[in-house]
Amino acid sequence: MNKTAAQLNFFSSIKVGGWTFLSRVAGLIRDIDHGSQEFLNALLGILLTALFVFTVLALLFAPIFILMFAPGFYFDIQKQELAVGLLRIMFPYLALISLVAFAAGIQNSHNKFSIPAATPLIFNLSLIGSAWLVAPKIDIPVMALAWGVLLAGFLQLLFQIAPLAIIKKIPVPKIDFQNQGVKKFFILILPAILAGGIAQINLLIDTIFASLLMTGSPTWLYVSDRLIQFPMGIFAIAIGTVLLPSLSKAYAEKAENTFILQLEHAFKLIFFLAIPSLIGLVLFASPLLATIFQRGAFLWSDVEQASLSLIGFAFGLPFFMAMKVLVPAFFSRQDTKTPMLIALLSLLVNIILNYLLAFYLELGHLGLAIASSFSAVMSVIILSLLLKKDGLISFAGIFSPFSFKVLIAGIALISFLLIYNQYFNFELFTEIQRLLHMSIAVVVSLLVYFGVSFMLGIRVTDFR
Repeated sequence: MNKTAAQLNFFSSIKVGGWTFLSRVAGLIRDIDHGSQEFLNALLGILLTALFVFTVLALLFAPIFILMFAPGFYFDIQKQELAVGLLRIMFPYLALISLVAFAAGIQNSHNKFSIPAATPLIFNLSLIGSAWLVAPKIDIPVMALAWGVLLAGFLQLLFQIAPLAIIKKIPVPKIDFQNQGVKKFFILILPAILAGGIAQINLLIDTIFASLLMTGSPTWLYVSDRLIQFPMGIFAIAIGTVLLPSLSKAYAEKAENTFILQLEHAFKLIFFLAIPSLIGLVLFASPLLATIFQRGAFLWSDVEQASLSLIGFAFGLPFFMAMKVLVPAFFSRQDTKTPMLIALLSLLVNIILNYLLAFYLELGHLGLAIASSFSAVMSVIILSLLLKKDGLISFAGIFSPFSFKVLIAGIALISFLLIYNQYFNFELFTEIQRLLHMSIAVVVSLLVYFGVSFMLGIRVTDFR
């Protein structure tokens, strides 16, 4: 399980990184040659060629990848063999998710956002489904997760075909290295890839450090990260993807007030959705982990350990989500350099804190989660101050009576979950009982939070 967790963190980071700069891909497709079919065909042809070569090399030299991303497994022959086998199953996902991002970028360039916004959920559902339904029934449970990753890639790609057919933009690959639009695309997309990619390197570094900690650490870190990525995929990435085109339009038209207002509404929506997510993940960490993952070799002791890193990540969740709004604010102004530099600084801080917290202070995998959260907090503060300096963000509009209403609704949710935890012990429940009680808790939590919010006067119009 540890080997799979280390590798799944790698593929999770690739998936998140792909959606981070997806909106930038859409903008370039729209702007370069007006997204002509010839340009799309040439771009797909070169993309397929590059992905094929890279994937083949990775499959051939899989042990080197294990040394790079999970060195703690490389020098144990038995662990290395299993890790290499799992990596070879999962690595084609990189090619698949790259094609998904390309297809979603085409849709976004035609102002079609719903399917691309929903697509990241498939990864989470595929992983949860394989862990829950398949893993307990096979001899090597971790294989279910590996195949779950690959299945998610195919499903995500298939999910894009019908929408592309509707807008009549299904590209046919054509290898044309002389296409000027393709050359311009790769020149302009590189900074965006670096800005998004550095953030994902943070996750890879966490994986590397985790592989050097006590047995089980990569697994605990992975399952907690899965739960953090769920609200990220449902809310933050979708909001950021939709936000960029409107910010780009406002900036191009020099409509500064519109730019500020749209960014303010996006921040308010992120805040409104992040607060209940944070509260639920902190106060219901163990029940959530037990309901989704506790079966087979994943015991209650693993649930308790994973809950520590989940709580560490959860306190950074509002800032992870805020990053998905802040970065598009810079991309919309054709500024990819600033997010890239801040991401580099975040990477450096994360490495230092990983060592200090995980090893020097001996916090283990909890220290890795705290380091990631702190790096996100720092990045959000710096990016926000830079936007404030340019007069493009209004904290007065964000930290208003609205935010106090959200906090009151959050306090109501905290009260309910604390009471619920007093009466029910998920450690003693069967799988069916956990699922039943979790379903009830989630439904009531939603009713409490959104009900109190409504009574306090929060409406959909607050976000638009």
